[in-house]
Formats: sequence, C-alpha cells, structure tokens
Amino acid sequence: MKSKYLKLLVILFGQLLTIMDIFIINVSMPSIQRDFYASNGEMQFMIAAYLIGFASLLITGGRLGDLYGRKKMYVIGLSAFMISSVACGFSAGAYQLVIARFVQGISAAIMAPQVLSMIQILFPDHKERTQAMGWYGITIGIGTVLGQFLGGYFSSLMIIEEPWRLIFLMNIPICLPAIFFSLRLLDESRMDVEQSFDWSGVLILSAGLFCATYALTLSEHEGFDFKNISLMIISVGILFTFIKNQKKRIQNAQAYLIDFELFRYKNFNLGIIAVSFFFIMLDSYFYILSLFFQDGLKISPLKAGEIIVFQGLGFILASVFSVKLILRYGKKALMAGLGFIIIILVLQLFLFRTQISFPVFCLLLFLHGLGIGSIIPSLANIAMSGISEKLIGNASGVYNTIQQIAAIVGIVAVGSLFYYFLGEKPDVKYYYNAFSVALRINILCLIFVMICIYIVPDHVLPEMRSSQ
Repeated sequence: MKSKYLKLLVILFGQLLTIMDIFIINVSMPSIQRDFYASNGEMQFMIAAYLIGFASLLITGGRLGDLYGRKKMYVIGLSAFMISSVACGFSAGAYQLVIARFVQGISAAIMAPQVLSMIQILFPDHKERTQAMGWYGITIGIGTVLGQFLGGYFSSLMIIEEPWRLIFLMNIPICLPAIFFSLRLLDESRMDVEQSFDWSGVLILSAGLFCATYALTLSEHEGFDFKNISLMIISVGILFTFIKNQKKRIQNAQAYLIDFELFRYKNFNLGIIAVSFFFIMLDSYFYILSLFFQDGLKISPLKAGEIIVFQGLGFILASVFSVKLILRYGKKALMAGLGFIIIILVLQLFLFRTQISFPVFCLLLFLHGLGIGSIIPSLANIAMSGISEKLIGNASGVYNTIQQIAAIVGIVAVGSLFYYFLGEKPDVKYYYNAFSVALRINILCLIFVMICIYIVPDHVLPEMRSSQ
C-alpha cells in the first residue's frame, strides 16, 4: 500500500509542474515586458504559447504512452520540461521565450496524459482510485495557488538583476528528483500488442488543434477578426479530415492515433461533456472575476490575489474531505457539490452588488473553492472509469485536450459577452451588470453538468456506506 502511494507522489510531481507553469508567468508579465521591451502582442504570445503547445499534443502524448511505455514517456516529458524551463530562464529576448514556452507546453503534453493513465493502472480498486483522484485534485489546487504565489514571490526578489527568471529555473530542483524517483520506483506499462505509430495522424491532428487553440487564445484580445475566423474554419476542415483518415486507417488495419472504440463507453462520453461545461464555467469565472475585482471594484492586484488564494485553499481542503463523501454517497455527493457552487454563485450575484467587506469576499471565494474542489477529481474518475488498459492513454489524452479547449472557449465566449454588456465607457454599475450576465451563464453550465452526472450509471461511482 505504501509503495503505491509513494509512486502516486512521484506521478503527481508531473501534474504539479503542468498546472503551476500555466499560472506562474501571469504575475511576472510586467517585469518581463519591461526587461525585454516587449510589445503587448509579444506578451500575449508568451502566455498563449504554453497553452497552444499543451493542447495541440495531449492526444499524441497519451498515444505515445500506450505504444512505447507510460513510464518512458513520463520521464521524457519531465526531462524535456526541465530543459525547456532552463531555456525559458536564460532567454535573451521575447521571441526566444515564446519558443521556449511553446516547447515547455509540448513537454507538458507528453507528461500529463501519463499521470491519469498511471493512476488508473496503479489503483484498479474503486475506493483506492477515488482516494488517489482526491490527491490528484489536491495537486491541481496546490499548483494553482503555488503558481500565482511563487510567480509574485520570485519576481519580487532582488538577488539577481532579472528575478523573474527564477520562476522558470525553480523547476530544476523539482524535475531532478522527480526524474530520479520515476526511474527507480515506477513500473512500465504499455499495450500488449506491438503497433507502429501514426505519424501522419499526429501531423494532421496537431495542425487542426494548433489552428483552433491559436485562434481561440488570440481572439481573447484581438476578437474574431478575419484571420482568427479563417483559422477556425481551417481547423474544422483539418479535424474533419483527421476523423476520416483515422476511420480509414482502422478499417485497413493500419496504425492509428485515436481508437474510436473509446466513444462506446457511456461514462467516458458523459465525462467529457461534463468536464467541457465545467471548465467553460470555471476558467471564464476566474477570468471575469479578475476583471471585475481590479477594473470594476478597483481592488489592487495584491488584494485580488489574496482573495483568490482563499479560493485555492478551499479547493485543496475540499479535495481532502470530498473523497469520503464520494465513497459514502456516490454521485449524490457530486450533485450536492454542484448545487452548492450554484448557491454560492447566486449569493455572489446579490452580495457583490453591495459594499461588502474584504473578509466576506474571502469567505465567498473560499466557499466557491470548496465546491470546485469537491467536483474536479471525480469528473476525471467518471470519464476514465472502466476504460480498458489498451485505451487508457488515448482516453487520458482526449480528456485533457477537451478540458483545455473548453477552458479557452469559456474565456473567449463568456469574456466576449462580458465586454459586450460592459460597453465602451463603463462605470461600476455596468461592471456589475456584465458580471451578473457571466455568472448566469456559469450557472447554466453547471446545470448541464448536473444533468450529465445524473445520467451517469450508479456503478461508476457506487455508494459504499458499509466501508465507513
């Protein structure tokens, strides 16, 4: 038992790095822009590059793990992540940092699918797997909070001339022991049947996902201009071509990238629909909340960061105690958690219109974090439950890809509506109205998630009252 959880700890290092480096650069952007004399467009690319590289190759990373070994791909991903972090830390200009961040995202895409895959293989028992997924959720919470905190902390140090470089170089003392213990402790697993790798499928799929994520990410600031609309249309055409290509290769018994047998699992389909709506809600909420606090209510970035840290603490706490609730009450606990988030959002609809104190802000965000932390680990558990070992990497890659694209869609779609209702010359009243519209959309998304969870078969998250 202890050796299992020691292996889990090693695996979760990869998840921590993946999440932490999404957020760690945000607080340091003004310092980087000043030191590199970078334009706003170049700064936007620095943030987008990681997400584009990450989302474009998650499915490929999962398939590589299935075919060539999940431990091997995890170690390769960790090593590449460390090297690209060094390249970020020693970048001499804006474009070098953009390229290094893109490679860092690709490294994370090779590493991240192996985390979910190895958890499913390491913990086949429902109770143990639920507990392990609880720790997976805790890691996401820690990575989110730690990324924002360390980004600000290292950027403010005066021990070197450009202290923001430390936010990337700090990955080295995390990656080195993770690589060492991965090689020593983790067991190798792969598909039993030897198959060749579908490199043409990788090129087609990656091109389609690259165009989609690039257009969605940049349209957050540029809007849906001719370039971004054209890229979205091109991406749809490429992805349609990819599906036809894969079906043909499967029929001809050739190497393929995605096994469509995956979509015969009802719980997997429900899981990816649920995670799509949930992350449309979640990432758009984070984005809108930051705008509302800083631009609308004129809360300082430091105070806004402190409030959001309370949300992360609630997330971490919920990931600990929600495991027992899920094991005891099954999907009823998830339905209750979703209902709790809706209640907190409704409270925010009313209370944020009034002059409330700083502690109340912190409490509302802490309670919101409690709700979020009680849901996220179980969404992955639902989607991956019952998936055969030969499909586990494929499932992990598809799940992570859908999650990332949904997050970007949420920011772009809900953000666009927020700005539409905000108007050209907004005052506080218009910020309240725009924020209210965004929260109503968030609530609607959560209702769709509740419907998906309600349809999930009871045996996927069974009640285990006798175990208490």
